[in-house]
Amino acid sequence: MKVVIIGGVAGGASAAARLRRMDENAEIVLIEKSAYISYANCGLPYYIGGVIHDRQKLFVQTPSSFRQRFQIDARISSEVIRIDRDRKSVLIKNLNSEETYEEHYDKLILSPGAEPIRPPLPGLQLPGVFTLRNVADTDAIKKFTEGKSNAKAVVIGAGFIGLEMAENLHHLGMHVSVVEMASQILAPVDFAIAVIAQQHLRHKGLDLYLNTSMTGIRQEDSHLFVDLKEKESLEADIVILSIGVRADTQLAQSSGLELGPTKAIKVNEYLQTSDPDIYALGDAIEFDHPILHKSMPTYLAGPANKQGRIVADNIIFGNQSKYKGAIGTAIVKLFDLTIATSGVASKHLKIAQVPHIVSTTHSASHATYYPGSHLMSIQLAVSQLDGRLLGAQAIGVQGVDKRIDVLATAVQRGASIEELTEFEHAYAPPYSSAKDPVNMAAFVAQNRLTGKSKAITWDELKLRPNESQLVDVRTRAEFEKGHIPQALHIPIDELRDRISELDPNKPVIVYCQVGLRGYLSERILRQRGFTDVINLAGGYYSWSFCDKELQIT
Repeated sequence: MKVVIIGGVAGGASAAARLRRMDENAEIVLIEKSAYISYANCGLPYYIGGVIHDRQKLFVQTPSSFRQRFQIDARISSEVIRIDRDRKSVLIKNLNSEETYEEHYDKLILSPGAEPIRPPLPGLQLPGVFTLRNVADTDAIKKFTEGKSNAKAVVIGAGFIGLEMAENLHHLGMHVSVVEMASQILAPVDFAIAVIAQQHLRHKGLDLYLNTSMTGIRQEDSHLFVDLKEKESLEADIVILSIGVRADTQLAQSSGLELGPTKAIKVNEYLQTSDPDIYALGDAIEFDHPILHKSMPTYLAGPANKQGRIVADNIIFGNQSKYKGAIGTAIVKLFDLTIATSGVASKHLKIAQVPHIVSTTHSASHATYYPGSHLMSIQLAVSQLDGRLLGAQAIGVQGVDKRIDVLATAVQRGASIEELTEFEHAYAPPYSSAKDPVNMAAFVAQNRLTGKSKAITWDELKLRPNESQLVDVRTRAEFEKGHIPQALHIPIDELRDRISELDPNKPVIVYCQVGLRGYLSERILRQRGFTDVINLAGGYYSWSFCDKELQIT
């Protein structure tokens, strides 16, 4: 059997290696347009920022190592310019010699990846304007930034790559501005989580422009100017375009393969295209989302690697391995913080009209009596229909990575929130608490799902009519340090004695610092004749972050 693979990196290279492990006799040809077949593209920003010093550590495999260990014919600087499905052949162009030649296949794997979005705006081709997608981009940026430690950098787009680039350019000593068209950074997470990261960015000295679109880039003398809609232009020495990517489907389209609703390559559960002898994987495909049940792409290295394994098995053993889709688990380091997400955010569930409740908790990353504990915020979205965990987000200084992996496992297997309350974790004071933050988030969600507690979010509170009684149950010192306007102050330890100050016939909204004392107060009032009592989700901590952000923007 002869298998031709178009594209390397995560998906294509993984498929090639798995093919060889499963079949020692298969003829495997990997065609890669760039000069590198397998590299750590997620590490590129950190090489630019000097966190990773050795460039060679970015490369997982080289053509020579692929040939030596796997007997794979890896051809770099080569581009497939046509697929002839009838003849089961591809036309390949050697980008160094410009020569073309034909290669036949029994099975073909498409792994062309995605390409950066470059909107039709003036100035995007100017020197000093870059996208970051591959090693060539990295080398160009690295060379351009040498000796420019006091330069001004503008990053367009506040997704994962854009923020990683912003941090690493800041590490180089540059003054960095981030421009984002949306009202928040990191589109996959909810606003209440994003605002914590946004204020951390500003605290680190970066300028953040939200609800701001770029209209073009121009050059005056030796400087670039990024023109913004309805705002003053930003002067820059370097501009990074991180607006997003789109599936590279040019080859698939020209060969008549079917595309899906998002214009990525349509595949079935075995990752076959509309041609049964052609499989596709990675950033170029779209697949049914396990939660939203609509076809969509996933631009992540983890799923691409797993897809490569599945495709290889299906080619060697017949279609036996099914791909079940990706839930979008992702994580990013942002200076001192880590932000992670899995599943679907509440805002996207609302758009899809999926009934759900939200749990927002702020817990210590490990036992507070052990030194070095930091506050960690977790937000869960739980189905009101069957109690399944639909989405999870976390942000904090430490411990976020292990919590999101637990939550991602629960989302992926369709676990209920009740199962999550019983999650058993490894506990010792330096690592966790007897009730892990994951357990605490699940407890709160379970209480809301079962009606033991009712919650109101920070934005719903702003829409609440004035006839509600807003009660701050924190200590006097906390209240005087800052509180929600028009709140009545009754510390929780005085609540039973001062309950006559509240009207049981009017709605009551209680809040504390992070939600726990608010819940306890809610339970007290409910059991003393108050029928409409609501706890502020995430407490004053969440409200203050969100309210401050609205004032800034």
